[in-house]
Amino acid sequence: MLPLDYTAIERILPHRYPFLLVDRITALEPDKRIVGIKNVSLNERYLARQPGESPVLPPTILTEAVAQVGAILILSKPENREKLIFFMGIERVRYRHPVRPGDVVEIEARVKRLRSRMGQLDGCARVDGKIVISGTMTFALGPAHQSE
Repeated sequence: MLPLDYTAIERILPHRYPFLLVDRITALEPDKRIVGIKNVSLNERYLARQPGESPVLPPTILTEAVAQVGAILILSKPENREKLIFFMGIERVRYRHPVRPGDVVEIEARVKRLRSRMGQLDGCARVDGKIVISGTMTFALGPAHQSE
């Protein structure tokens, strides 16, 4: 089953290129934790470029990548396959170091609280073992289709 590649991730998340920000899942412990990989390429259109400086992955994109890894953890459970996950908020987020093209970002999410329709995950991302972002995300689960 592991690692999950891009195609397997597409079967779990509704996101598609260029909004799917997770390349691979390397560890998954249901209801506990997940580890994913994001390879940062110079070709990514959302890299922030300042004249005279090397491009940097915007913190909002990095935050979304962490949220997507957490969403894979929740949506990979069979009982959640037909549901959508909604990002409700983030607390205590800290951006510690810039992420640049060529970096391999290892993203980890751990369950802090999990209920049938809501929960919280502690997320962090590392590059070369150094934490680049950390925070706590709140999510809600809802039906994939609205009843008429």
